[in-house]
Amino acid sequence: MNAEALVFVPGNMLDASLFEFQRRHLEPALPVFTVPALRGSTVAEIASDILSSAPSRFALAGLSMGGIVALEIWRQASERISHMALFSTTPLPDTPRRRAIRDVQVARVRDGGLHEVLAESIDPHYLARRSRRDGVLADRVLQMGIGLGADAFIEQANALRSRPDSRDDLPSVQCPALVLCGTEDTVCPVDGHIDMWRALADADLAVLADCGHLPTIERPRAVLHHLQDLLERRT
Repeated sequence: MNAEALVFVPGNMLDASLFEFQRRHLEPALPVFTVPALRGSTVAEIASDILSSAPSRFALAGLSMGGIVALEIWRQASERISHMALFSTTPLPDTPRRRAIRDVQVARVRDGGLHEVLAESIDPHYLARRSRRDGVLADRVLQMGIGLGADAFIEQANALRSRPDSRDDLPSVQCPALVLCGTEDTVCPVDGHIDMWRALADADLAVLADCGHLPTIERPRAVLHHLQDLLERRT
């Protein structure tokens, strides 16, 4: 592979197990590091924290909020990034409507409603219809969030609501890149990924059928295949 190491960045209220399948298959070929969870009151703080313990040069893959953080990592240390994978994410800032929803959710979580808030987000928004049938994946995602706890939810919500607009930064991403999403992603729809792909200098686009917002666990082998192709590309 043409990457020295790979760093996975999970999404909002998701943990390192989100990338377990891909890590297990890639690790024999290169060092793989997975951020356990996103901690920091701003996207800039989260990115800085990740950079403080990341290898000197690495490929970067972020999903959802992890993609938002990945773009901030690029802004802070582009010279350290060899390849960039953006899964199920957006370069857009939070809308006023979404900020208002976050404020309500944070208030509910402070009052002990973490389980209910997470459950409402996961079903039906996170997973494709096929992935929701037996409830196994939905419960797996819920347990990730429960394990991280209320403080992490509040911290991540505040970081998301104040995140910057990254659209103007996309053309500056000159390394080989991959934009990947699911056809049934209602959180970050396909059209937004096509816009990102067009704005990036050297990117491939993958749109996975029967897949929602969490392709690394809904379509793990397909994600692995596209990620391997990215890591084989020369910088």
